Formats: sequence, structure tokens, C-alpha cells
Amino acid sequence: MEPPSLSGLEPEQAAKNAPRKEILAWASYDIANATYGTVVATTIYNAYFTAVVCGPESGLAKGAGTLLLTVIIFISSLAIVVSAPIVGTISDATASKKKLLFASTFICVTATAFLALCGAGAVIPAMVTLIIANTAFGTGEDLVAAFLPELATKDDMGRISSLGWAAGYVGGLLSLGGCGAYVRWAMSQNQASTDYVPIIMLFCAIFFGVASLPTFVVLKERAVPDPEVMGKNPMRAGFERLQTTVLHARHYRDLASFLITLFLYSCGTTTIFHLASVYAQEVIKFTFLDSIIMILVVNVTAAIGALMFGFVQDRIGSVKTLFITLSVWSVAIAVAAAAQDKPQLYIAAILVGIAMGSTGSVGRALVGQFAPRGRSGEFLGLWGVAVKLATAIGAINFGAILWLTNNNYRIAIISELIFFAAGMIMLSRVNEKRGILAAETDVSNPLA
Repeated sequence: MEPPSLSGLEPEQAAKNAPRKEILAWASYDIANATYGTVVATTIYNAYFTAVVCGPESGLAKGAGTLLLTVIIFISSLAIVVSAPIVGTISDATASKKKLLFASTFICVTATAFLALCGAGAVIPAMVTLIIANTAFGTGEDLVAAFLPELATKDDMGRISSLGWAAGYVGGLLSLGGCGAYVRWAMSQNQASTDYVPIIMLFCAIFFGVASLPTFVVLKERAVPDPEVMGKNPMRAGFERLQTTVLHARHYRDLASFLITLFLYSCGTTTIFHLASVYAQEVIKFTFLDSIIMILVVNVTAAIGALMFGFVQDRIGSVKTLFITLSVWSVAIAVAAAAQDKPQLYIAAILVGIAMGSTGSVGRALVGQFAPRGRSGEFLGLWGVAVKLATAIGAINFGAILWLTNNNYRIAIISELIFFAAGMIMLSRVNEKRGILAAETDVSNPLA
């Protein structure tokens, strides 16, 4: 989705930061939605879907659950790519980001609660519910990001943006920690996953809803309606805007090269993010508690990695830093593919965490650096579309390889190295200084 450009704001609003309480309220949404991103979409329900929902009671063949999960991720990611320009156009035209964010949050929270009813054998209801929840979650991510140009000046945007990233890690640690404690207790009571996973889904729904309240109570809508879009067909206007944005991006050589780079390596990073717990469960026989501990490790090391590589980025530049982090990703995948026991997979998890936080922040920063003044929101919209499209392609690639190799998870995960290698090759064509210079010197008529 395209965040609104600064031109859609009142001049005095775009010129200074919002009050601290609003910035904190905005960041608190990342704490809230992290419970879905880490518990439902990464750690517990994805693994539960493949092992239990699509287990023996479903009548499906072994390995079919993982293939269906990749189909779910593909469909929901593609739905976000298709709907984002329309949602973005409507939110810009009517200055209704906050209302649409509330709607997407309500849908995701409700769908998460409904997952508690999707137990063993309920394949179709679970698939439909997960597609709805994933789509609403991704739409909410785009909508909350669209507030950033209203909350910060360009000089402070990186600092305030990083506050959201840090808040997300805090939310992930809080929700996973709580779920881990409950799972440990439930297992001590000899409860099965069919007993405690539904309770966890209800917990996630409540946590998401309650923790997001500060955002809706405190955060203000500073954008003003766009008269140029009012009255137009939202679908047509949305895709016209996306087409214009793509044409602008193509004009900037290094930005265009990096968007391709971003898409390539994101096919790998997003697949690992969504399917890590499934891989651990199927290959190393992780329990739900093991998976929770693994993702906790990833969250802690991701925060450390983001801070560590933040200093490296300031010293050697974004492109060189990204080369290093993509190399770490590649090593992590090789370790995971070769892992024979839990300690070896934990080593891979540590490496993934170190690389994950910095890869995301460096990528977003580079798009911001390469975007011409006054168009940061527009080009960051392309950043979001590239990542969501990569999520769809990466997931379906993983599922297809599993199907072709008769459920060989090691081959499927090692195949992700292709995306990282291709991304690093494409990254070698990106000239950071030239890209920044193009953004600074060619802003008056980007299509000339």
C-alpha cells in the first residue's frame, strides 16, 4: 500500500514531529500485532495447522499440510498486493487510515479467535480463516506504516521508524514468553496441543485487541482528503497511482535495481520467517515449546543484530552492510539444512536472528535514501509491495519443491539459497552514492 505523501498534510504538521504520546501510541501497535506475527503466523498455529489440522484426522497424505500452508501464504500475500493500491487510494482520498486500520485489526482479531475452533481435520475452515487473518494483518501493517510521514520529519523518520521495529520485538517477546509459560504448564498437566493451542489463539486475539487500543485512542489522523482522487473509481485510481510509482522507480537506476534485489532476497527471508517452526517440527522433531524457545532466541538476537549492524551501516554504508547480512543468512540456511539435532538448529536460529533485524531495517533505509524528496511515502509503498509479492512467490516455491521432492524439507530449505545468491548478484549493481545523488538532484521532474 502507498503511504500518503507529505503533500497530503497540512504544512505545519509535516514540518515537525508529532507529540511523543502519539509516537508511542503509534509504536504500540507493533507490540499489539506482533502477537499475531510471532505466535500465529510463525511459531504455533502454522505448525499446528500442518501437524494437527492436516494430520491423520484430515485424511490427507503426509506433507500435504505444508503444501496447503504455502498456498495459504501465497493467496493472502497476493491478496494484499492486489488490494493495497485500492486501500491506499481510499485512505488517501478520504483521510481514513485510522478507520481502515481499525477495520483490518477487528477482522484479524476476530479471525484469530475463530482459529480456536479450527481443530483436527477442519482443513477448509482453517485455510479460509488463515487467509482472511493474514490478509487483514498485512493490510494493517501497511496502514500503520502510512502514518509515519505524519509523525516525523525526514531527518527523524529513521529514528522513529526504528522505535516501531523495537516495539515489535518487545511485543513478540511478551506474547511468546506468555505462551511459552502456558504451554509448559499445559504439558505438565498432560494436555495435548488440541487442548492448549485453541486457548493460545484466544489469548492472542485478546492481547492484539487490548494492546492496540492506545493507537486508536491517542493517534490522530493528520492527513487531509485528496480532492484529485475524490469521486474516482478507487480500483482504477489505485492502479493508476501504482503504475505511476513504478514508472518513477524505473527512472532511478539504482532504486530500480535495489527493488529487484529486495524482491529476490525477500523471497528467501519471508519464507524462512513463515516456515521456520514447520521445518523444525518436521525435520528435527521440535515440540511447540521448542519452537517457542527458538523464536524467542530469534527475537532477542534480531534486536542485537539490528543494533550492531546499525553501527556498521553508519561506518561502511548500507549496500556493504546488506552484503554482510545476506551472507549471514546464507550461512544460517546451510546450517539449518545440515542440522541433525536441536543445538545445531538453534545455532541456525541465532544466525537468522542476527541477520533478520538488520536486513529489514537496512532495506527500508536504502529505499528511503534513494527516494526523491517529497516522494518517500510513494516509494516506500513500492518497498511494501515488493516484500508482499516476494512472500507469495517464496512460499509457493517452497511448497512446489516439497511436492516435487516427496517432502524433502532439507532440499526445500537449501533451495532458498538461490534467492539470496541472486539478490547478492543484483545488489552488486547498486551504487549507493549514485542512487542518493539521483534522489537529491533530480526531484523537479522525475519522468523527464
